[in-house]
Amino acid sequence: MRQFSRDTRMTALADYQDKYEFIKLRREDGILEIRIHQRSGPAKWNYHPGGLHDELGDCFYQAGRDPQNRIVIITGTGDVFLTESDLSVPDPLMGTPAFWYRIWKEGKDLLENLLNIECPVIGAVNGDAFIHSEIPTMSDIVICSDRAAFADKAHVPSGTAAGDGVHVWWQMLLGPNRGRHFLLTGTEIPALQALELGVVAEVVPHAEVNARAWEVARQLSKTNDYALRYTRAACVQHIRRRMMDDLGHGLMLEGMGVLARVAGQGK
Repeated sequence: MRQFSRDTRMTALADYQDKYEFIKLRREDGILEIRIHQRSGPAKWNYHPGGLHDELGDCFYQAGRDPQNRIVIITGTGDVFLTESDLSVPDPLMGTPAFWYRIWKEGKDLLENLLNIECPVIGAVNGDAFIHSEIPTMSDIVICSDRAAFADKAHVPSGTAAGDGVHVWWQMLLGPNRGRHFLLTGTEIPALQALELGVVAEVVPHAEVNARAWEVARQLSKTNDYALRYTRAACVQHIRRRMMDDLGHGLMLEGMGVLARVAGQGK
């Protein structure tokens, strides 16, 4: 299918392909794979300036501005999508208003720029997603390993308010009662249950996740660009509206909760 011509105001893959430390990018036939990692192994969530928290929002922005991207695949590295945090590089501004402004801004960029990608997005969940599991499950098509499970272990189970978008998405996906239970308890939802609940579209053998994602992407790419882009825009509009309403507020609540914990207030 004919691809859009490049406007000089837009980006090209060469502008951002080698820009990131924690993201590897490759594109074939208009299909862009965004793969998170740390030193070519499983990704770890980190918050320092220039870390994955920062890079992903920028990567989604660049990918959304590149008209040669016809399909986007988001995936992880190795046998897990994202299960650990890496706090080995401290931010000297931790706990200051400047730090929380950065987190607030990056947190909005992360999900708003993901939703602003104007072509179909496929989440290829290569294993457990216990941190920011909303990122792959907000994709238009979610394909997951039969070994994968979904949970939110980085917030309430770790003593942090669930306010950086998970509070919006998981209630939308699971319903308000089950969604709140999911966030408050850190309950794990295994792959087949996730399929029954509508969290994912397909469960495939562990070794076949990436190949299946590419197979679906190539099938989609046979459709014309305008059908793909306008369908994506139509389907995410209500999600964008909810994030616009509630994401920034939730991020501020999360920040206040962390500051209270650092100050030794509460249990």
